[in-house]
Amino acid sequence: MQPSPPAPSSAPPVDTVERAAGTPDEAQPHAALGLRDEEYARIRDILGRRPTEAELAMYSVMWSEHCSYKSSKVHLRRFGETTTEAMRARLLAGIGENAGVVDVGDGWAVTFKIESHNHPSYVEPHQGAATGVGGIVRDIMAMGARPVAVMDGLRVGPLDAPDTARVLPGVVSGVGFYGNCLGLPNIGGEVVFDPTYAGNPLVNALCVGVLRHEDLHLAFASGTGNKIVLFGARTGLDGIGGVSVLASETFDAADPTQAPSRKKLPSVQVGDPFAEKVLIECCLELFGAGLVVGIQDLGGAGLSCATSELASAGDGGMHVDLDAVPLRAADMTAAEILSSESQERMCAVVTPENVDAFMAVCRRWDVTATVIGEVTDGDRLRITHHGATVVDVPPRTVAHDGPVYERPYARPEWQDALQADTVAGRPRPSTPGEIAEQVRGLVASPALASRAWVTEQYDRYVRGNTTSATPADAGVVRVDEETGRGVAISIDANGRFCQLDPRAGAQLALAESVRNVASSGAVPVAVTDCLNFGSPEDPAVMWQFAEAVAGMAEGCAALGLPVTGGNVSFYNQTGSTAILPTPVVGVLGILSDVTRAVPHGLGPEGHAVWLLGETRDELDGSAWAGVVHDHLGGRPPQVDLAAEARLAALVAGAASEGLLSGAHDLSDGGLAQALVEAALGTGRGARVALPSGPRGLDAATVLFSESGARMLVTVAPGDEAELARRCADAGQPAARLGEVGGDAVAIEGVDDLPLAELRSLWEATLPAALD
Repeated sequence: MQPSPPAPSSAPPVDTVERAAGTPDEAQPHAALGLRDEEYARIRDILGRRPTEAELAMYSVMWSEHCSYKSSKVHLRRFGETTTEAMRARLLAGIGENAGVVDVGDGWAVTFKIESHNHPSYVEPHQGAATGVGGIVRDIMAMGARPVAVMDGLRVGPLDAPDTARVLPGVVSGVGFYGNCLGLPNIGGEVVFDPTYAGNPLVNALCVGVLRHEDLHLAFASGTGNKIVLFGARTGLDGIGGVSVLASETFDAADPTQAPSRKKLPSVQVGDPFAEKVLIECCLELFGAGLVVGIQDLGGAGLSCATSELASAGDGGMHVDLDAVPLRAADMTAAEILSSESQERMCAVVTPENVDAFMAVCRRWDVTATVIGEVTDGDRLRITHHGATVVDVPPRTVAHDGPVYERPYARPEWQDALQADTVAGRPRPSTPGEIAEQVRGLVASPALASRAWVTEQYDRYVRGNTTSATPADAGVVRVDEETGRGVAISIDANGRFCQLDPRAGAQLALAESVRNVASSGAVPVAVTDCLNFGSPEDPAVMWQFAEAVAGMAEGCAALGLPVTGGNVSFYNQTGSTAILPTPVVGVLGILSDVTRAVPHGLGPEGHAVWLLGETRDELDGSAWAGVVHDHLGGRPPQVDLAAEARLAALVAGAASEGLLSGAHDLSDGGLAQALVEAALGTGRGARVALPSGPRGLDAATVLFSESGARMLVTVAPGDEAELARRCADAGQPAARLGEVGGDAVAIEGVDDLPLAELRSLWEATLPAALD
C-alpha cells in the first residue's frame, strides 16, 4: 500500500514529539478520554513534557480500567499468593499471558479464557456480542492454539422487560453468527434474567483451544532488527476509545442507549467472522512453519496495546511507522490509528530472514500483511506518522506500569438487613397438589425454563469433536482423536448468592462449576474467571469485589485449582443501580477417554436413582424463593469445599470404571429441577421417594433446597452395592431414591408430573416471549 499523502496545508499541524516539547501549555482533552487530572500529570512527569495527541490516546486506552486493572490489581494479587507449586504443576502459561495454557497429557495442552463485552452488547447487541466472540478467539490463537469450541454466559433484564426483546435476540444472533461462521461449536453456557441487568447486560465469552506443547507461543518482541508485521483486516474507525470510554464508564441513567459520537465517543466494533476464519488458518500455518518469534492479537486498545505490550515484554525497544498500516478510512490521525479496535488483526514479530516466507503464507490465505516496524536497541517505543515522530515513550509505562488504586471499600450498611430478611417465614407447600403446582411453576419460570430458544441458534457439534453440549452440565470436547483424550468445561455464577454474601457466593460459583465438570466424569484441573461488578468508585461495590476475589482465591487453594487468567469488568451499572455482583467461573477438567464420560441425565430403564450429598434447609437466595415469593434475602447455602472435592473425586473414579449410567448436578431449583431436567433430557421418567434424613426436613424443603456438593446419579442394579461401598469408604453421604422408568416424574407424596406436561411447560416460556 502506498503511504498516505501528507495532510493538506489547511489541516491543523501534526502534533509531533518536537511540537509537544515546544508547546507545554497547550490544553489537551485528557478528561474526555477518561484520564483523571493526576493521571495526566503523571504522564507529563514520565515524559518530561506534555504528551502528543497520539501518546495521550495510547495512555488513555492502556490506562483505562478495562486494560490496566488499576482498581483490581491490589486484590487480584491474592490469586498468585495462594497458588502453590503443586497447583502450578500443569500450567504452561498463566496470569499475564493472552490466555492460560494447561498440560492435559500425552503432549497435548489446552488454552482457555473468558472475557466480557458487556457495554458494547447493550449499545449494539449483535455486533457487540459477535466481536466479543471474535476477540476471545484471537486470544486463544495468539497462544499458538487452534480454537476448538466457545461458550457464553449471558445476563439480561427480565424476560418480559421491553428492552430484553431487543438485547437478547441481538446478542444471541451475534454469538451464533460469529461462532457458526468460524465453524466453532458452542458447547454450553448460561442465560440469566434479573432486573439489575436490564440496563447493563453481561456478555461473557469463553474460548477453548488445543495445541501441542512445542507449539506454545507467547507475546513478546525480542531480537534487535526483527520485524513487526501487522496482518489481517485493515484498520478503520470502528471501536475507537472502546476500552477507555465505553467499557470503563458507567452508563448514563437518563439515556444509556444514546448513540456515541463517531469522533468523540466510541463506536462498537464491526466483526467479519469469515476474515477471522481465514486468519486462524493462516496463523496455524505460520506457527507450524516456525515463522513467528512472538505474537499479539489486536483487541481492546488495538495497536496501542499490541505495540506497547510486545515491546514491554521484550528485551529492546521498537519503532513503528503508521504510514505502513493498511487503512480502510481516509485521513485517519495517528491517535485514531493507534486507538482503533478494528477486528480480525494480529501483530507478529518475525526475523528478517523469515519475512518473505511469512508474507508468502499470508498471500496464500489472501490475508493482508505489512511490515510496520522493527525491534530496536534501547528501551523506547517510537512511532512515526507522515515522517514525523508522534510517539516516544518507555513502553512499560504504557503497558504495565499504569496507575494502581487502593479504592476505599466498606461493607454496605444494608447488608445486615438483607441477610436478616430470610425466606424462613414464607409459606411452603405441604399437600401433594401444592408441591406439584410449585414444581410446575418453577419449571416454566424464566429462571429455570429451557434455553433451547437460545442454544438451537448455535451449532453445537460442528468439527465432530463435541461429545457433550447444552443442556448437559458441562461441554465435552475430544482433543486427540487417536486416544479419545478430551476436556470438559463449564461456566457458572449466581449473582443472587453473591448479593447475599459475595465471598461465599464466589465460592459457590466455583463449586458449581467444579460439580458440573465432575458430573461428566472429568477431573477438574484449572480455572478462568470473568469478574463483573458495578463501579469501583462505590465502596460497597469494591467491598463486594474484594470479598469475591478473596473467596475465590481461598476456594481455588482449597480445591487445588490454579486461576490461569481472566478478566475484570467494572462499571456495570446504570446511574446508581449496579448489577448483582457476578463473578463468572470457568472450570476445565480432563477426561482420559471421552467415550467413558458420564451421560447427562437418567440412565436406562430400571437403573437405580441415587442422590449423593447432604440436603439442608437452605432456601435463601434460591430459585424457589425468587420465583414463588419474589424474595431475595438471608444467607446463601453453606460452602463445603471438602465435600465438593470428595464428590468430584468419587464421581471421576466411578466414571473411569464405567460405574455410572447418568449424572446431573443439583443447583438452581434443587432436587426437583434436577429430576425434571434429567428426565426430560433422556425422555425417561423416574419413580422416587424422598430421603427422610437425620434432619427431618419437609418434602418441599428437600425438593427445593439448593444445598451444594450434591449430585443425582443413576447406576445399573448390579452396581449399586459397589457404589454404596465407594460412598461409605469416602465418607460420602448417599441415598437411594428409586428407579428410572415410566412417563412421569413420580415423587412419593407429590402428585405425578407427566413428562409431556413438563416438556410443554419447560419449552414454551422463552419462545412465547421472544418469537
